[in-house]
Amino acid sequence: MFPAASLLAFSLLATAYGQQIGTLTAETHPRITVQQCTSANNCQTQQHTVVLDSNWRWLHATGSSTNCYTGNSWDASLCPDPVTCASNCALDGADYAGTYGITTNGNALTLKFVTQGPYSKNIGSRVYLMDQNDSNYEMFNMNNQEFTFDVDMSNLPCGLNGALYFVEMDADGGKSRFPSNKAGSKYGTGYCDTQCPQDIKFINGQANILGWEGSPSDPNAGTGQFGTCCNEMDVWEANMNGAAFTPHVCSVQGQTRCEGTDCGDGDERYDGICDKDGCDFNSFRMGDQTFLGPGKTVNTNQKFTVVTQFLTNNNQSSGTLNEIRRLYVQNGKVIANSKTNIPGLGEFDSVTDAFCNAQKQVFGDTNTFEKLGGLATMGTSFQKGMALVMSIWDDHAANMLWLDSDYPTDVPATNPGVSRGPCPTNSGIPATIEASEASSSVTFSNIKFGPIGSTY
Repeated sequence: MFPAASLLAFSLLATAYGQQIGTLTAETHPRITVQQCTSANNCQTQQHTVVLDSNWRWLHATGSSTNCYTGNSWDASLCPDPVTCASNCALDGADYAGTYGITTNGNALTLKFVTQGPYSKNIGSRVYLMDQNDSNYEMFNMNNQEFTFDVDMSNLPCGLNGALYFVEMDADGGKSRFPSNKAGSKYGTGYCDTQCPQDIKFINGQANILGWEGSPSDPNAGTGQFGTCCNEMDVWEANMNGAAFTPHVCSVQGQTRCEGTDCGDGDERYDGICDKDGCDFNSFRMGDQTFLGPGKTVNTNQKFTVVTQFLTNNNQSSGTLNEIRRLYVQNGKVIANSKTNIPGLGEFDSVTDAFCNAQKQVFGDTNTFEKLGGLATMGTSFQKGMALVMSIWDDHAANMLWLDSDYPTDVPATNPGVSRGPCPTNSGIPATIEASEASSSVTFSNIKFGPIGSTY
């Protein structure tokens, strides 16, 4: 994730958040099938579920339906301090389809952008893949493996992001490390990423109420004193006009609470413990503006398959991650990734440390990725296990211009690396697209993982 400010990445109206378990709404995780492959044409179907992130859920007093958080304010009587708030407030179950626009069908997951539920209007969502026992997050080590999925984003316009990625969350959502967190992974707790988001309402089992300030652009969002950081592998951030895959790394291992400079907020972006920019491969930004989009080589008007391969130096899962390759399959045709076409950059079609260093130099970007260990650090994170995340969101920090338009907007678009997609620079404004593009959605399906060459 790229946004230049640690503001709310996802918007939600009329809900609240917490760590105890409520009993007013039953929690039933939607079922989805996933395939684990051992060799080409040899894949076994597994039964999994997905769980909604806790930040979307209704939070109320443990003994009543009184909200603990309304609008962008905490109830001072229920939440006078972080520990008391976690004790007083219960996180409840979710009506996945009716309230949040989340549905599954066999091997497919569909996330709707705006859903008008019975009590509120919901904006965006974020879900995690659970293990086959429906008890913890499924944890992946993708070193010397490949990960494949189909995506239909023909209904995902400028300003939106249908994302599929891995983060180094705790498998149990932090339940064992933080005893005040009674809800755990079954209720979607414990999120973290390299943006060190400070909009998360509960971090390390405590309410993030200290220093809480409401967002100037979202009446239902805010940021607290703390953020929650961890390594992140963005396999897919995209809409029908642009796409990127991006490893991000941190100087810490596992989910870590940050404060102050360590969070890397604002002008301290490059002083924090995580690499917020990452090392992105966006075909448009890398000089091929005909590769991915409506009617292009990878035609986003139709469903297609995305294959990502994580190669190691010794072709073993125990090796050091040294290359991330990408290819596509559409209408039975395998499509190689685009090649860079930027003066002075050289020709690359995958993410390596050499590509990242060259890209940062030519674009004039700060190379925090190299400073924090590059692909080797990403591979170490996979060895520890990473959770799979799927989401749909709009961007209150930068209007998603970093993905599909010219960004930053205060420099010429002709500068290397500034033009990232064809969307106009006045697109992606949340207040606009939440109305005009409310019916947008993304569908991820046919998820497969296994040895290199086994999933497509």
